[in-house]
Amino acid sequence: MIEMNEIHQMSDKDLVERIDVEREALSKLRFNHTIAGLETPTILKIQKRDVARLLTEQTARNKAS
Repeated sequence: MIEMNEIHQMSDKDLVERIDVEREALSKLRFNHTIAGLETPTILKIQKRDVARLLTEQTARNKAS
């Protein structure tokens, strides 16, 4: 789980890179869940929220500049 303090401290470049990494991880989790099921499906929910937090920060920064 990513903390908002950590997100606020990231540079714009780091934020974009982290969004790509987290989206890819979410995609892999969804695929694995479809094929074999996950031991804890709530990890999908946590991962989606992390991506949403990152995207929200990116949108806020774009609006501010």
